[in-house]
Amino acid sequence: MFHVTITILVEDLMHEPEDEYEEQAYISKSQLKRDAQALQELAAELAKLSREQLDKLSLADSLREALGAALTITQHGARKRQLKYIAGLLGREEVAPIRDGLARLQHKSRQATQALHHIEQWRDRLLSEGDAALEPLLVQYPDADCQVLRQLIRNARREQAAAKPPKSARLLFQTLKAAASSRND
Repeated sequence: MFHVTITILVEDLMHEPEDEYEEQAYISKSQLKRDAQALQELAAELAKLSREQLDKLSLADSLREALGAALTITQHGARKRQLKYIAGLLGREEVAPIRDGLARLQHKSRQATQALHHIEQWRDRLLSEGDAALEPLLVQYPDADCQVLRQLIRNARREQAAAKPPKSARLLFQTLKAAASSRND
Protein backbone atom coordinates (compact mmCIF):
# COMPACT_ATOMS: atom_id res chain seq x y z
CA MET A 1 0.00 0.00 0.00
CA PHE A 2 2.87 2.33 0.74
CA HIS A 3 4.19 1.76 -2.74
CA VAL A 4 0.85 2.76 -4.34
CA THR A 5 0.72 5.97 -2.34
CA ILE A 6 4.20 6.93 -3.46
CA THR A 7 3.27 6.26 -7.05
CA ILE A 8 0.30 8.60 -6.79
CA LEU A 9 2.43 11.26 -5.21
CA VAL A 10 5.05 10.93 -7.94
CA GLU A 11 2.34 11.24 -10.59
CA ASP A 12 1.00 14.35 -8.88
CA LEU A 13 4.47 15.86 -8.83
CA MET A 14 4.96 15.11 -12.51
CA HIS A 15 1.85 17.14 -13.35
CA GLU A 16 3.06 20.37 -14.88
CA PRO A 17 1.26 23.66 -14.18
CA GLU A 18 1.63 24.67 -17.83
CA ASP A 19 -1.00 22.07 -18.71
CA GLU A 20 -3.52 23.99 -16.59
CA TYR A 21 -2.86 27.18 -18.55
CA GLU A 22 -3.38 25.39 -21.84
CA GLU A 23 -6.74 24.07 -20.66
CA GLN A 24 -7.95 27.53 -19.67
CA ALA A 25 -8.86 29.81 -22.55
CA TYR A 26 -6.86 33.00 -22.49
CA ILE A 27 -9.07 36.07 -22.63
CA SER A 28 -7.33 39.35 -23.23
CA LYS A 29 -8.08 42.43 -21.20
CA SER A 30 -9.38 44.12 -24.35
CA GLN A 31 -11.84 41.27 -24.91
CA LEU A 32 -13.05 41.56 -21.32
CA LYS A 33 -13.64 45.28 -21.88
CA ARG A 34 -15.53 44.59 -25.12
CA ASP A 35 -17.69 42.02 -23.31
CA ALA A 36 -18.40 44.49 -20.50
CA GLN A 37 -19.32 47.17 -23.07
CA ALA A 38 -21.66 44.73 -24.83
CA LEU A 39 -23.37 43.99 -21.50
CA GLN A 40 -23.78 47.72 -20.83
CA GLU A 41 -25.30 48.21 -24.29
CA LEU A 42 -27.69 45.32 -23.64
CA ALA A 43 -28.58 46.87 -20.28
CA ALA A 44 -29.31 50.19 -22.02
CA GLU A 45 -31.53 48.45 -24.59
CA LEU A 46 -33.42 46.61 -21.86
CA ALA A 47 -33.84 49.84 -19.87
CA LYS A 48 -35.65 51.39 -22.87
CA LEU A 49 -38.39 48.75 -22.71
CA SER A 50 -41.69 49.27 -20.94
CA ARG A 51 -42.76 47.12 -18.00
CA GLU A 52 -45.14 45.18 -20.26
CA GLN A 53 -42.32 44.39 -22.67
CA LEU A 54 -40.02 43.39 -19.80
CA ASP A 55 -42.70 40.99 -18.56
CA LYS A 56 -42.53 39.18 -21.91
CA LEU A 57 -38.84 38.40 -21.35
CA SER A 58 -37.63 35.63 -19.06
CA LEU A 59 -35.56 37.62 -16.57
CA ALA A 60 -34.38 36.91 -13.05
CA ASP A 61 -36.32 38.74 -10.34
CA SER A 62 -33.34 40.85 -9.28
CA LEU A 63 -32.75 41.89 -12.89
CA ARG A 64 -36.44 42.70 -13.39
CA GLU A 65 -36.45 44.85 -10.22
CA ALA A 66 -33.28 46.68 -11.30
CA LEU A 67 -34.78 47.38 -14.72
CA GLY A 68 -37.99 48.59 -13.08
CA ALA A 69 -35.95 50.97 -10.95
CA ALA A 70 -34.10 52.19 -14.06
CA LEU A 71 -37.43 53.22 -15.58
CA THR A 72 -38.02 55.67 -12.74
CA ILE A 73 -34.52 57.18 -12.62
CA THR A 74 -34.22 60.39 -14.61
CA GLN A 75 -30.91 61.87 -13.42
CA HIS A 76 -28.05 61.10 -15.78
CA GLY A 77 -25.45 60.02 -13.22
CA ALA A 78 -27.86 57.86 -11.26
CA ARG A 79 -29.17 56.27 -14.44
CA LYS A 80 -25.63 55.51 -15.59
CA ARG A 81 -24.86 53.83 -12.25
CA GLN A 82 -28.07 51.82 -12.48
CA LEU A 83 -27.20 50.67 -16.00
CA LYS A 84 -23.76 49.55 -14.79
CA TYR A 85 -25.47 47.63 -11.98
CA ILE A 86 -27.82 46.01 -14.50
CA ALA A 87 -24.84 45.10 -16.70
CA GLY A 88 -23.25 43.43 -13.68
CA LEU A 89 -26.40 41.43 -13.07
CA LEU A 90 -26.46 40.46 -16.74
CA GLY A 91 -22.89 39.20 -16.38
CA ARG A 92 -24.15 36.59 -13.93
CA GLU A 93 -27.00 35.53 -16.21
CA GLU A 94 -27.10 33.60 -19.45
CA VAL A 95 -27.59 36.49 -21.89
CA ALA A 96 -28.31 34.53 -25.08
CA PRO A 97 -32.02 33.92 -24.24
CA ILE A 98 -32.37 37.55 -23.15
CA ARG A 99 -30.85 38.77 -26.43
CA ASP A 100 -33.16 36.45 -28.38
CA GLY A 101 -36.22 37.74 -26.53
CA LEU A 102 -35.14 41.33 -27.08
CA ALA A 103 -34.62 40.64 -30.79
CA ARG A 104 -38.12 39.14 -31.02
CA LEU A 105 -39.62 42.20 -29.33
CA GLN A 106 -37.74 44.57 -31.62
CA HIS A 107 -38.75 42.53 -34.67
CA LYS A 108 -42.42 42.71 -33.69
CA SER A 109 -42.08 46.45 -33.16
CA ARG A 110 -40.51 46.85 -36.61
CA GLN A 111 -43.28 44.76 -38.17
CA ALA A 112 -45.95 46.90 -36.50
CA THR A 113 -44.25 50.07 -37.75
CA GLN A 114 -44.05 48.66 -41.27
CA ALA A 115 -47.74 47.73 -41.14
CA LEU A 116 -48.65 51.28 -40.10
CA HIS A 117 -46.52 52.70 -42.94
CA HIS A 118 -48.32 50.37 -45.35
CA ILE A 119 -51.69 51.64 -44.11
CA GLU A 120 -50.50 55.25 -44.44
CA GLN A 121 -49.47 54.55 -48.03
CA TRP A 122 -52.93 53.16 -48.76
CA ARG A 123 -54.56 56.22 -47.21
CA ASP A 124 -52.39 58.59 -49.24
CA ARG A 125 -53.04 56.59 -52.40
CA LEU A 126 -56.80 56.64 -51.79
CA LEU A 127 -56.74 60.39 -51.23
CA SER A 128 -54.72 61.06 -54.37
CA GLU A 129 -56.28 58.51 -56.77
CA GLY A 130 -59.79 58.19 -55.32
CA ASP A 131 -62.01 55.35 -56.55
CA ALA A 132 -59.29 54.06 -58.88
CA ALA A 133 -57.26 52.93 -55.85
CA LEU A 134 -60.30 51.56 -54.06
CA GLU A 135 -60.58 48.39 -56.16
CA PRO A 136 -57.02 47.12 -55.45
CA LEU A 137 -57.57 47.96 -51.79
CA LEU A 138 -60.74 45.87 -51.66
CA VAL A 139 -58.85 42.97 -53.24
CA GLN A 140 -56.28 43.15 -50.45
CA TYR A 141 -58.81 43.89 -47.68
CA PRO A 142 -62.13 42.29 -48.72
CA ASP A 143 -63.76 43.01 -45.33
CA ALA A 144 -63.40 46.78 -45.79
CA ASP A 145 -66.69 48.66 -46.22
CA CYS A 146 -66.62 50.26 -49.66
CA GLN A 147 -69.33 52.87 -48.94
CA VAL A 148 -67.70 54.08 -45.74
CA LEU A 149 -64.33 54.34 -47.47
CA ARG A 150 -65.79 56.34 -50.39
CA GLN A 151 -67.49 58.75 -48.03
CA LEU A 152 -64.33 59.21 -45.95
CA ILE A 153 -62.29 59.81 -49.11
CA ARG A 154 -64.77 62.48 -50.31
CA ASN A 155 -64.84 64.18 -46.90
CA ALA A 156 -61.06 64.09 -46.57
CA ARG A 157 -60.64 65.67 -50.00
CA ARG A 158 -63.11 68.43 -49.09
CA GLU A 159 -61.29 69.09 -45.82
CA GLN A 160 -57.98 69.19 -47.64
CA ALA A 161 -59.32 71.66 -50.23
CA ALA A 162 -60.80 73.89 -47.50
CA ALA A 163 -57.56 73.70 -45.45
CA LYS A 164 -59.45 72.23 -42.50
CA PRO A 165 -57.99 69.81 -39.96
CA PRO A 166 -57.74 66.29 -41.45
CA LYS A 167 -60.45 64.64 -39.35
CA SER A 168 -61.73 62.41 -42.17
CA ALA A 169 -58.20 61.47 -43.21
CA ARG A 170 -57.59 60.27 -39.65
CA LEU A 171 -60.87 58.35 -39.68
CA LEU A 172 -59.88 56.84 -43.04
CA PHE A 173 -56.59 55.71 -41.50
CA GLN A 174 -58.41 54.17 -38.52
CA THR A 175 -60.86 52.40 -40.84
CA LEU A 176 -58.00 51.00 -42.92
CA LYS A 177 -56.20 49.94 -39.75
CA ALA A 178 -59.32 48.11 -38.54
CA ALA A 179 -59.68 46.37 -41.93
CA ALA A 180 -56.03 45.31 -41.81
CA SER A 181 -56.33 43.97 -38.27
CA SER A 182 -59.52 42.03 -39.12
CA ARG A 183 -57.67 40.50 -42.07
CA ASN A 184 -54.79 39.41 -39.81
CA ASP A 185 -57.11 37.85 -37.21
